[in-house]
Amino acid sequence: MKSSSAPLASPARFTIPHLRWLVCALLFLGSTINYIDRGTIAILAPYLQPLFHWSESDYGWIVFSFQLAYAMMMMASGGIIDRLGTRLGYALSMAWWSLATMAHALASGLRSFIFARFLLGAGEAGNFPASIKGVAEWFPKTERALATGIFNSGTNIGAVVAYPVVGWLLRAWGWKAAFIGTGGLGFVCVVLWLLVYRLPQQHPWITERERQHIEKREADEMDEPKISWRKMFGSRKAWGFTLAKFMTDPIWWFYIFWLPKYLTQARGFSMATMELFGSIPFLAAIFGSVAGGWLSGHLIKRGWSLNRARKTAMAICAFCMPAGIVAVLSNNPWTALALISIATSAHQGWSANVFTLASDMFPKKDVGSVVGLGGAAGAVGGMIIAPVAGYILQFFHTYVPLFIIAGVMHPLALGVVHWVIPKITPVEGPEA
Repeated sequence: MKSSSAPLASPARFTIPHLRWLVCALLFLGSTINYIDRGTIAILAPYLQPLFHWSESDYGWIVFSFQLAYAMMMMASGGIIDRLGTRLGYALSMAWWSLATMAHALASGLRSFIFARFLLGAGEAGNFPASIKGVAEWFPKTERALATGIFNSGTNIGAVVAYPVVGWLLRAWGWKAAFIGTGGLGFVCVVLWLLVYRLPQQHPWITERERQHIEKREADEMDEPKISWRKMFGSRKAWGFTLAKFMTDPIWWFYIFWLPKYLTQARGFSMATMELFGSIPFLAAIFGSVAGGWLSGHLIKRGWSLNRARKTAMAICAFCMPAGIVAVLSNNPWTALALISIATSAHQGWSANVFTLASDMFPKKDVGSVVGLGGAAGAVGGMIIAPVAGYILQFFHTYVPLFIIAGVMHPLALGVVHWVIPKITPVEGPEA
């Protein structure tokens, strides 16, 4: 009997084509759950405020405590994620904020809610540094704004889904179940993340074609040294990104934490109406997030410079923001809702491009730290607007000044970005 000398064929390796988009989908899921947990208290506020006898300023300080922890941990979380790696760092962040959300069910008064919000802010600070770093690890520059826009649209999906989910949990089992139920979602995402995420060079499911695509993309970045904190704080590009976040992030916080109260108090929406229509501005923001990211990437592919493409997309979004001013002055609540939807959509288109600036200008080794710095600045801006909003409503009983602020900050921020960063280019050598 003759034995064959031919080698046995090895079994085909399991691969997933376009694996980077599955990674993007997981980042989208994480951001969705992040914003469900973040927005639960805003939806419950009309119910919790009379139950616990909170004043408008009390609610402002509850929001402030979240922003304080968010700002503090943003400074640390980017560096932690750069050190631990995206896989482990993001998993720890998700587990933390999920437990903190569930801890709200143990709160019994103003101080305990403030403490629970502080814990939530500390955990949620890891979401965006990890997500932007994940995009930088898996996507070429021409696709980063689109990938950022897609995962960032999860923040809007989270706000949309939160309304019916929280309303249902409240009606069925009470406000404590709303916090426990939304907090539990994060642990599902933790398991999926740990199962799927690896660096592209180490991933067993990636195709050779995609690996080569990514390795080619990395050729101009892999030898870049890590930037020191001293150099980062002295970098005009880092300051341009940070100032953009400081000036415009608080506007999104305002819409997240005060829009449900505005629609119920100033426009007379019931909880049932809110469940059906309160999420429309955040549904519209999904389109803005993806469209804003797509637009700048599309312009780059058509031959526009990176600088011109990013700033054009940012300008279009910035000059749509005054729609919120017209909204608050409108007599028709449905017209107001439509105009607010334009503003929320424009903000998320702006945000997708601002986030992408970090990976446009800095090596992927430093993206988490840079995004953390900018996120901390945005949270500080949110810390300022939280008590300001509370006291304006408590003493003047009107939302008009708040919507005026929300309408003008993005055009002002665009001017600041163009002044501080005349040309968007990668950081090279000493920088003034």
